[in-house]
Amino acid sequence: MAQLKHPIREAERYLQNAKQLLSEKAEKDGDHYNDSKYVKTAGNIAWNGILVAMDAVLNVRENLKKGQRLDFKDYQMALSSKDNKMNKYLLNAYDLLHKSLGYDGVTNYRVVQESMNYAKILINWADKHYQE
Repeated sequence: MAQLKHPIREAERYLQNAKQLLSEKAEKDGDHYNDSKYVKTAGNIAWNGILVAMDAVLNVRENLKKGQRLDFKDYQMALSSKDNKMNKYLLNAYDLLHKSLGYDGVTNYRVVQESMNYAKILINWADKHYQE
C-alpha cells in the first residue's frame, strides 16, 4: 500500500467529500434525505476516511501477512492500547457510518449528522496523535 503524504489531511478530505455528496446529491427534505443511494455512498466515504486516519496512528497493518485483511476488532484492540476512551467513538462510527448509513442507507438527517460528528472526532483525535 502506498504511503500517503499526510494521511490525516487525506482523511479530512474523505469526510469533506462525504459531506459535499450529501449536500449536493442526497436532497434533504425536512428531517430526511430523499436518496438513500447517496447516503450509503457518503457513509462509506466517511468510514473510509476514519480508517485512513486510524491506519496512520495505530499501525494496525504492520503485522499483517500478505493477503490478510484487517478486521474491525484489530482497530478496536489497537485503539484500546493507545486511548481506550476513544473506542466508544469508533464503535459508534462503525455502527452508524458503516452499518446504518453504508449498508442500510438510513436517511434520517440527525443520524447522518451525528455519524459525521463521530468521524470528525476520530479524525481530530488521530491528528493530535499523528507523528510524521
